[in-house]
Parts: sequence; structure tokens; C-alpha cells
Amino acid sequence: MADVLFYHLTESTLEDALPGLLERSVDRGWRAVVQTGTEERRDALDQHLWTFRDDSFLAHATDRESHLAEQPILLTTGQDNPNEAQIRFLVDGAAPPELGSYKRAVFLFDGHDAAQVEAARTHWKTMKEAGHAVTYWQQTSDRRWERKA
Repeated sequence: MADVLFYHLTESTLEDALPGLLERSVDRGWRAVVQTGTEERRDALDQHLWTFRDDSFLAHATDRESHLAEQPILLTTGQDNPNEAQIRFLVDGAAPPELGSYKRAVFLFDGHDAAQVEAARTHWKTMKEAGHAVTYWQQTSDRRWERKA
């Protein structure tokens, strides 16, 4: 069973929070998949990960490109795992695939978006019923993560 983490964004945007989480995953030697709810969000994150910081970028590809198995980070709208990622990030209410092959799954949701909050509640219940180890983290005012459940 995968460890499933729910990250409740209250102080920053997905674009602010995701790169740091991806960097930590890659530093652990993990490959990552980021599953978005729409192609537009996938494409926006694709551009953002190349330019999010002046002195760095995150090497990645989208599911529209070739050589997906070689990518450290893959952005997709689908449920496949072509780069054999150990961690899967789900954003914008994306529906998760079967998570048994992952070490970790992370649901990131915007606390100011009622639809995303509701989707996170539904996913929480489903993941818990499936037997995954589920934890809930909320941002503090200084943008750190605090475990709430």
C-alpha cells in the first residue's frame, strides 16, 4: 500500500508549492508523475517548471513527448506510469489510478476552491477505505506544512 498525503494549500499556489516537493522527490532518487485535471494545466506546469526560479529548473517532460521511460518527472493527464515513478502527484481534482505500485501519492488541493476541497474529501475517504496510510497536511501562515491528521 502507498502512503497517501493530502496537502491543503492555504497560503501559496500550486505553482509555488509543487516545484519544492518535486525537488525533494528527485533528491530521494524517486521518479515522479504529476497528473493534472486538464491539458491546459499540464501545459502551464510544463512551462513553469522550466522557469520557476532564475538559477534552476526541473528536468521533465509531458505525455505528448517521446522517451517517457527516461524522464525523472512526467506531467500527464492520464493514469499510466510510463517512467515507473515511485511518487504520484495529483492536482486539480485529478482522478487517481490504482496506487498500489507507488511508494507515495500526494493530493495537492487549493483550499480556496470549493470543488477541489470536496474532491479531496472524496479521495480521502476512498483512499482510507482502500487501506492506504493516509495523512493530512495543511499550510501554516509561513507556508510550512503542519500535520493535522
